[in-house]
Amino acid sequence: MVPSRTAPFISDTTVPIKTKKIQKTKNGKRQLSFSAKLPLPPQKPRNIDQRSREYLTVEEINRLLDAAKEIGRHGMRDWLLILLAYRHGLRVGEVTNLKWDQVDFKGAKFHVNRLKNGDASVHYLEGDELRALRKLKRDYPDSDFLFYTERGGPLSSRTVHNIVARAGIAGNLKLSVHPHMLRHAKGFQLASKGIDTRAIQAYLGHKNIQHTVLYTKLDPRRFKGFGRD
Repeated sequence: MVPSRTAPFISDTTVPIKTKKIQKTKNGKRQLSFSAKLPLPPQKPRNIDQRSREYLTVEEINRLLDAAKEIGRHGMRDWLLILLAYRHGLRVGEVTNLKWDQVDFKGAKFHVNRLKNGDASVHYLEGDELRALRKLKRDYPDSDFLFYTERGGPLSSRTVHNIVARAGIAGNLKLSVHPHMLRHAKGFQLASKGIDTRAIQAYLGHKNIQHTVLYTKLDPRRFKGFGRD
């Protein structure tokens, strides 16, 4: 019997599926029987089983950036990718879709398009970002995308994951690192500076402020001194 879509989660490593096996009954009629088992694909491990938290500290971000710069022939490009993703709280898809027409070199700003129905915004670019972007434009002039493959298309999400994970290993970070941790790192960094929750919400493009409150909830400043007798 095939489990319905609403059936509870099956923890067994096998699940019954339909197979076309024709059998004859006593009265000579033919019928199909359904019996077979195939292994289920491996389950994705829970985040809590892989790492104790889903964000990076500023010190860990700096180690990640330093490591990325020294890896491979695209070190400066990967450094800038991680820097922009962190400073502007970009999701993987927002990084891979960045185009040069979003960058305003004269105004030192760039337009941020958000995924997941998030609110678009305009962010300021710091001096080191502008210098790195100009160099990137000179070194990789043949695509509309900031970060692209040899075929001229945008980098894949998998490639971005590999870039960040590789930098985490090279930087000797104790956590297994993935790109979304950069976005969380910016949220927590802004909350720790006492930035207004509504401002953080707008900066990260959250439609629902409940997604932003996560960062202020874990801000330790409100508990300062609680451990004193």
